[in-house]
Amino acid sequence: MTDQKFRVESDLLGELQVPADAYYGVQTQRALQNYRISTTKMYHYPEYVIAIAYVKMAAAEANAELGVLDRGIADAIISACREIVDGKLHENFPVDMMQGGAGTSVNMNANEVIANRALELMGHKKGEYQFCSPNDHVNCAQSTNDAYPTAFRYTFVRMNKHLVASLVKLIEAFRAKGEEFKDVLKMGRTQLQDAVPMTSGQEFHAFASNLEEEIANLERNVVLLKEINMGGTAIGTGLNAVPGFAELCTAKLSEFTGEHFIKAPDLVEATPDTGAYVSYSAALKRLAIKLSKICNDLRLMASGPRCGLGEINLPPMAPGSSIMPGKVNPVIPEVTNQVCFKVIGNDTTVSFAAEAGQLQLNVMEPVIAESVLESVTWLRNAIDTLRTRCIEGITVNAAHCYDMVKNSIGIVTALNPYIGYKASTKVAKEALASGRSVYDLVLEYGFMTKDKLDEALDPAAMTSSHEFIK
Repeated sequence: MTDQKFRVESDLLGELQVPADAYYGVQTQRALQNYRISTTKMYHYPEYVIAIAYVKMAAAEANAELGVLDRGIADAIISACREIVDGKLHENFPVDMMQGGAGTSVNMNANEVIANRALELMGHKKGEYQFCSPNDHVNCAQSTNDAYPTAFRYTFVRMNKHLVASLVKLIEAFRAKGEEFKDVLKMGRTQLQDAVPMTSGQEFHAFASNLEEEIANLERNVVLLKEINMGGTAIGTGLNAVPGFAELCTAKLSEFTGEHFIKAPDLVEATPDTGAYVSYSAALKRLAIKLSKICNDLRLMASGPRCGLGEINLPPMAPGSSIMPGKVNPVIPEVTNQVCFKVIGNDTTVSFAAEAGQLQLNVMEPVIAESVLESVTWLRNAIDTLRTRCIEGITVNAAHCYDMVKNSIGIVTALNPYIGYKASTKVAKEALASGRSVYDLVLEYGFMTKDKLDEALDPAAMTSSHEFIK
């Protein structure tokens, strides 16, 4: 037996019990029964809940100013939306992120919560929809097909700011290591073979520069999300919206959020179009690919401790084995790699879903929204974890790095301007055959004095353009 109380609401399919204290209504209740698919609920993404509240707020204000919606009802709706923006009522958005219906359940969840809270603010009871209806008032001049995508476009805009902020901090951490390691000479490698010398500082500065490019790329693509189709209603023709609503609603959303949204020039084209999501997801994928490559490099550079490259030390975060004592694994770069794989997979999902659109609507938008939300969230968490649990604590084995440079065949390339190609070839051939170091053979053949050789192997001389003195 349970003492939970219910109220009865009805829709097209009939009556259904809804928990008496719930702000959501019958269509949300149906969604809870229909979609038990993922473990991700709408309330797991507060930015998403806030974004759809802003959309409903802008629509209510626009409708009131156009004389379509009673000012008293509009003000109650706006007040309810402001509470949601302030973080209240979020637990009343329990619908599964994975759903059919092109997002109708999300839209109705918002409409019902806002309507029932507005009813309370107006002195009525939940469910007394004759005074404020989820459909007639909260959803006035809207359709799921314009309100829903506008909401998650704004969500991505909001979340991108947080992602970029985390990325900036990671870049700063790499730059700091670049400065710390600027005098540490090491061997550069191409195709996993010895190439020419460089400094660890140059390597870490390169990581920073590589990621810095992604900030601009994210910002370029997030701008595409600010073109919205509010006022298009069902298929972009604007049915049930009065003239001027599209423009005014867009202006109000810009005013309320502080973002510069623009009305799509062709609402019929914009309603099924998912190109902006494809572009932004691709930008996330590009960031993930670069981040994963950097983590691959970190794991290689830290391999060992005795039988690998052993150039750097990653901060130990956990015992590495249940059977091998003393083993410590590069767990933070590893988990970052795996997040990046997920983002790459999510981008593939977005691509398939975008392609699956038919005629005047793409009904696969829920999986696009869920995939991008997951990618942004996971990337930001991974970036923060990588910075605080790995990058900031990296140390370098300077003496070991320098010994590898001295013993490498690759330094012949750096010495070529001093001793010439023929002598360099002789030294390289002998070093390969005998296993002796280039350093020792150059001295033995008398090609350079020790002072000149040490000067040539100075980090400044080995890793930048300079005048050569033979």
